[in-house]
Parts: sequence; C-alpha cells; structure tokens
Amino acid sequence: MDRRDFLKTSLAAGGALALSSCTPGGSAPREEGEMEMRLNPNSGDRVSLLGYGCMRWPTTSNLSARESRDEIDQEAVNRLVDYAIEHGVNYFDTAPVYCQGRSERVTAAALLRHPRDKYFIATKCSNQNGSKTLKEGQDMFENSLSIFRTDHIDYYLLHILSSEQNFKERFLDNGLLDWLMEQRSQGRIRNLGFSFHGERPGFDAILAWHEKIHWDFVQIQMNYLDWKHSDLASSRPDRKAVNAEYLYGQLAARDIPVIVMEPMLGGRLAKLAQGPVTRLKSREPERSAASWAFRFCGTFPKVLTILSGMTYMEHLQDNLSSLCGFRPLSADDLAFLEDTALQILNFPTIPCTSCQYCMPCPYGLDIPGIFAHYNLCVNEDRIPQDAMSPGYRKARRAYLVSYARSIPRERQADHCVGCGECLMHCPQGIDIPAEMRKIDRYSEKLRKNP
Repeated sequence: MDRRDFLKTSLAAGGALALSSCTPGGSAPREEGEMEMRLNPNSGDRVSLLGYGCMRWPTTSNLSARESRDEIDQEAVNRLVDYAIEHGVNYFDTAPVYCQGRSERVTAAALLRHPRDKYFIATKCSNQNGSKTLKEGQDMFENSLSIFRTDHIDYYLLHILSSEQNFKERFLDNGLLDWLMEQRSQGRIRNLGFSFHGERPGFDAILAWHEKIHWDFVQIQMNYLDWKHSDLASSRPDRKAVNAEYLYGQLAARDIPVIVMEPMLGGRLAKLAQGPVTRLKSREPERSAASWAFRFCGTFPKVLTILSGMTYMEHLQDNLSSLCGFRPLSADDLAFLEDTALQILNFPTIPCTSCQYCMPCPYGLDIPGIFAHYNLCVNEDRIPQDAMSPGYRKARRAYLVSYARSIPRERQADHCVGCGECLMHCPQGIDIPAEMRKIDRYSEKLRKNP
C-alpha cells in the first residue's frame, strides 16, 4: 500500500469512530460540533481525542505553574476542568513531578467534584531522579491512588523512558515492572504503558518487550515538524533523533494505541513566524496555526488522545474548536503541511518545548525563558542583524529591552558556565550550553554596537 492509499484508509477509519456531544446545554466552543471519541481496543474505553495535560495549570500570578512557583489558582483550574468535561474531554494526564510536585493534588481537587465515570486518570511512575528502589515505585503508585481517592488508575505510565539501560535500571532490575503488572492483573491499573523520550535503539528495545508485557498504550512526541524532520528540528547533530513517523508506524503495526504529547512542540507551532502563518491562513483563513497541529495528529486513527497543556480558557476553547466536529486532513492537506514544515525549519529557532526538565539550573539561569524570548524574536522577525540596515537601531533596542524585561539580569545567558548539568535532562537533545553561548554572544554584540 502506498502512502496516499494508506492515508485514505486511515481517514476512512477515523471517520467511523463514535462521537460524544460537545455542545451540552446550548454552550459551545467557537466551532460547534461533537467531540471526537476514540476507542481503546484493550479496555473498551471511549477516550476524547483532546486530552488535558495537567502540567501547566494557571497560578494566582496568571502564569503557568510550569513556569512559576506561585500558588496554583484552584478556582481557575476548576473552571477549566468543568468546561473541558462539559465539552466532552475525559482524559486528564498528570504526574507526581508536574507543577513542582503540585499537579496531582490540584487536578484531583478539580476532578473529584465530578462523578468518577466522567473522566480517566492518567498519571506516572516518575522515578527518573534519585532512588530507583522497588519501595519508592510502590509508594509513588499508592500515593497517587490516595490523592485521587480511587481504587484504580486508568492509564499508568513508566515516565520518561529513554534507553534500554534506563528501562532496566528503573523497572526491571528492581522488580518494579513485575509489581506494576500484578497491579494491572488485580484491576488497580487498567492500562499500563510508557512515555518515550529517547533515540530509536532505545525505543526498539523497549517495544520488543511487548509480547511479554503487552503494552496497553505508548505516549510519544508527535507533530508535523517531528513527523519526518526530528533530526532537523534538533540542535544536536550528534543526537540520533527518531522521527514520529517511525514511532507511530511501529505502534500501529502492533495495534498499540498512541497517546500524543507535544503536538505543538511546546507552543512553537502556535507561535510561528509570519511567513508560515500567512501560508496556513491562505489555506483556511478562519483557523488558527494551532488547529493545523491538532488536526494533523488526529488524522491518524491509532491516536487515542492528543495531550495539550491548556493554561487559559482561550487555549481550551481554541483546541475544542479544532477537535469538536473534527475533520481529518486530506492527503493534499498533509502534503501542504509537509511543505509548511520545511519552511518553518528555515527559521533558526531553538527546539525547546519549555518542559522544564533542565531546571533548576545550578547557576540560576532561566533556561526555558531565555529560549522562549529568543524564539519569539525570531518568529516575529525581531532579530536585528546588519547595523547598516534600516530600522536596526529600533530593532536593537526592542530586543535588548524585551530581553531585560523577560529575564532578570542575573538569570540571563551570560551566567552559563557550561557545566553541562542540563544536558542529560533535555528530552529534545538540545546542546543547551552551546545555545546559551550563541545567545550571549549575540546579545553582547547588540549591547556594544549601538
């Protein structure tokens, strides 16, 4: 079967899936329709195509809890959860380490106000740092059950698997995986899977355990930039990046449901440069850049749900407008999006998804903040280059002022000592010290060249 025939078959299969109302009580997002529901063949669950990623809950300072240590705004979280459930969202993904360890409790407080059969809980065994003993893993699972006041977790993940060695040390050698499989057999875990953040050899090795373990689902990074060009999207040429097309294909061949993370690449695909935005708008003027990313992922029928960390109500409403009354992309749309991806890759942004795994920096740098400011300036064409070009003085001042306002002086790139502590934690394989040197040299050049 060639690619075009595969896509036609995929679209037909996707269109046959059951739907759930997205417009209860006359309340509707910007595009009326029904929430697309996907069937999990392992459990019979009907899961909303839009899943709620609970890593970016709003704080009282109106910032994301992924970026701020301020108090999480529980009332705002409750409103978001209520609206999501009202409009058909039923999959909520959290972890013990999200929001500086606060996400599970905040998410539970919001969900427990609803009947248990209205939502699926997805949480994780986040034993990637510190001790990796059997007891630590057991205690983490039992604590999650206690927080959510439930006798079962619907979707339980081995968090951030990156290599066969990492898998063995954290789950095989200590007997933790055997214990988790026992919990699944007892019904305390309904679906057992893993999230992957590594290179192809690690993925192949972990997936090879499927016959023995039977992975109920797998969570992968998937978006239209990483589909074919994860190597170009990475800033580390030494990193053997693995394309989402390969990951998805291997899972689909084994009939393993796919959970999508980073459909927006940490927001990069919503904050595009003017050229790609104009191109997308020329095709569908009424749709946002973000909607293309969600519809791309939803077009593939083995995708069970697409996670999005929605901090604000407008984020939630825009995503609902993409996946309520869902229309998968055509083969022509996919070809158009592939050309758009190539155009995006011509812009020298840094592939940071603001996951915060590199934080805290031992020298106090705001690594994700520095990258976010730089990428925003690139996307908005606010990177002054030639001192002789028109508008250079204005652009130079705008860049330096916005940098100073966004990042406190003591947390800027010039404070990086190149210790490399961050490198082992970056799922994107970014050479963070090298990028910091690049940004520091550029900023210093602007300061010295008025």
